[in-house]
Amino acid sequence: MEINGKTQVLVHLAYPSAHLRTPQLFNARCRERGVDAVLVPWQVHPDNLQTVMDAFRISESVPGAIITIPHKETVAALCDRLEGAAAVLNVANVVRKDDDGALVGRILDGEGFVGGLTRQGLSPAGKRALLIGAGGVSVAIADALLAAGVAALTIANRTQERARSLVERLQAIYPSIPIRVGEPDGKDVDLIVNGTPLGMHEKDGSPIDTQTIAAGTVVAEVIMSPPVTPLLHAASARGAIIHEGIHMLTGQIDPFIDFVVRK
Repeated sequence: MEINGKTQVLVHLAYPSAHLRTPQLFNARCRERGVDAVLVPWQVHPDNLQTVMDAFRISESVPGAIITIPHKETVAALCDRLEGAAAVLNVANVVRKDDDGALVGRILDGEGFVGGLTRQGLSPAGKRALLIGAGGVSVAIADALLAAGVAALTIANRTQERARSLVERLQAIYPSIPIRVGEPDGKDVDLIVNGTPLGMHEKDGSPIDTQTIAAGTVVAEVIMSPPVTPLLHAASARGAIIHEGIHMLTGQIDPFIDFVVRK
């Protein structure tokens, strides 16, 4: 499909943007579906994010954007409306401009993550889960894990106050499931999710002491580059079942297109 004067141009907001995998998958799927749209990466510093969001309101060829680290919570605050889990959790990873000019946000990370686990035969239902991180992607994943029926959820974060705030929000929505703040320790859990960026760069430390990971534990990433992070390598060596970050993304491509692209 060639870009023409009617092609809808969507942008993928990130900082940095070199690691992004979504544009390749999105554009290939648009070609398969015959959708006249293209997604391009935009590296935008957080200080300039509001200016970019304001530009969406007047750019008639740009119907919306996909959002990733570190912008998901800030973008949610800049939207005029939030739908679904985004309205409860105040985080968004996709934004659409409606006909009235309003910016409408949703969060699809959690849906994509749980869908990816399930498609690989790793349903989180009944599992004791440890989620490392309390940022934008972790917020969405925490909500989706609880909705999917985990038996218990522990949230570990470098800043415990942030983790406590997330736990309080989630407890109000899921009062019957034990949710607590804890340490990044793999003992007594069945599912470990790294919701932090640790592992994207060679000099990154591990988000968890890998010696605490037991054989048979499911260890999942949200990081897509590298495909197998140092955490996944170490977990595999411990006999864990590893789950790559790409699965979270592939489950979101069609929902992205359906939500953002104008018909």
